[in-house]
Amino acid sequence: MQIAKVRGTVVSTQKDPSLRGVKLLMLQLVDENGNLLSEYEVAADSVGAGVDEWVLVSRGSAARQVLGNEQRPLDAAVVAIIDTIHVEDRFIYSKKDQYR
Repeated sequence: MQIAKVRGTVVSTQKDPSLRGVKLLMLQLVDENGNLLSEYEVAADSVGAGVDEWVLVSRGSAARQVLGNEQRPLDAAVVAIIDTIHVEDRFIYSKKDQYR
């Protein structure tokens, strides 16, 4: 899994029929220090994440293990909204502090 920040949404009216009703998010990947990377990815959202939230994204064949995604042509899926991240002694992220 990878940590990412939701930067926006992707809307597509013409798509594979299996993707109808699937919310697509534009994600910016985050490194272990909480820095935004220059890499972006589009992922299906199964948890109701919103713009500016930090999320866990499952990639590759694991993205199709999410209930309901088994037959969809996905290689990335948002599987969790992050509340906090601590690495060793460092506090990297808190959703609560994001909205202050």
